[in-house]
Amino acid sequence: MPTAIPSSAGDRVARSDLSPKDLARVQAVTTPTSDFSKAEPFEIKQGGAGTSQHGVSRDAFSHFAPNITFAEEQDFKLGNALFTKLWVSSPSSTQASDGLGPLFNARACQSCHVKDGRGHPPEGDRDATSMFLRLARGPATAEERAKLERLEMMSLPDPVYGGQLQDQAVPGLSAEGRMQIRYDEQALALSGGETVMLRRPTYSVSDLAYGPLDPSTTLSPRIANPMIGLGLIEAIAEEDILALADPDDQNGDGISGKAARARDHRTGEIKLGRFGWKAQNASVRDQSSGAFAGDIGISTPDDLRHFGDCTSAQAQCLASATGVQARLGDTEAPDPVLDLVTFYAKTLAPPARRDVEHAEVLRGKQLFYDGGCTACHRPKFVTSRKADNKAQAFQLIWPYSDFLLHDMGEGLSDGQAVGDATGSEWRTPPLWGIGLTQAVNGHTFFLHDGRARSLTEAILWHGGEAKAARDLFAASAPKDRKALITFLESL
Repeated sequence: MPTAIPSSAGDRVARSDLSPKDLARVQAVTTPTSDFSKAEPFEIKQGGAGTSQHGVSRDAFSHFAPNITFAEEQDFKLGNALFTKLWVSSPSSTQASDGLGPLFNARACQSCHVKDGRGHPPEGDRDATSMFLRLARGPATAEERAKLERLEMMSLPDPVYGGQLQDQAVPGLSAEGRMQIRYDEQALALSGGETVMLRRPTYSVSDLAYGPLDPSTTLSPRIANPMIGLGLIEAIAEEDILALADPDDQNGDGISGKAARARDHRTGEIKLGRFGWKAQNASVRDQSSGAFAGDIGISTPDDLRHFGDCTSAQAQCLASATGVQARLGDTEAPDPVLDLVTFYAKTLAPPARRDVEHAEVLRGKQLFYDGGCTACHRPKFVTSRKADNKAQAFQLIWPYSDFLLHDMGEGLSDGQAVGDATGSEWRTPPLWGIGLTQAVNGHTFFLHDGRARSLTEAILWHGGEAKAARDLFAASAPKDRKALITFLESL
């Protein structure tokens, strides 16, 4: 990585983009507050000058950052059209839109990221489009182990079914299988006489069309993450994230955040991972190209898999037609498709906060801070002056994440290592916009697999490094738990 991963929380590397004077200003403004009598300056603008002011609606996550240029608005709208575009199987008369699959999970980016928001598990009459199963196994040879250590691969796919279970297929081809979920309810008593039911999921696969999974293959469910603020996250100075890492817990606070490494898909350079449930991607572009190939089966200049996630064991899939059109380029989504979709993803605006001066919100904020939640959910950053887009440079933003890997305990473990992340480690998800999940997506399912049906359940699933904060929440008076949830709902 350009900047070495610190060995302890005491190791600090000064930001190269700031003068000493600016550095002092940034450190002062990003220090978590201890005054909860009023809202902090600019707290309402979660995305800095790039904050959406459109208010609460189903489209709250779908607005462009208001500080991009007029010319960039056109690129945003073109990117939006490609993000919502439905791809079709080959061959097709719509030659600029074919190449789907042949095996796939979705026909469009927005099929998973509905309204640019949060995915959901299959629930009642809801389908499984915005949730799928990652497939991975441990290394069987020294060569495979070396590839993982060099980050040439973030995980090893199932030899037959690849890196994720594809539950859809083009005509004439069988889908790989179906995800099955069984929930077991367990009661958890909280202080004040309240009881919360938590549902523990068990995952399996049915209707496997190409033989059995490898005995060592693990299943990891993943729901789609919200799309807001991704460009601002990419614009956070690497030094500021690395400065929060304390992998050996040398400061003794019980929190041992670990920086994830990821290999840039274009340059091969090792960079800081900050995107995905296990921080397996270093950039929005890498996240986008991987989704095109893995989820939809569409090749791009950054990921040349014309057959998506098909493996050498799936001969019929590899014999299918592709959507590559020589007159358009050598991939199914040639330039500038990936450029435009990436720009769209990078300029979706975080929504403005609500009720920041409300007494209940301020009290809940203090409980959130006093309870140790900000040790992982770091409130704010000032982005780099060297950000690729001027609109995202030197902005005070409030994502409430440190973008590090944390051990969340056995309860949330999927047993699946991805890059530097172990089976029980997950990237701290940003919290901005979390209070609008119901308004945008019509549900309140949280965590990587949507098992939590409320913010309360999501907190109570925290374990590992977050166990002390979870236990404090469970032991709090009911009115204090309610206040903390009210604060989260204001984000």
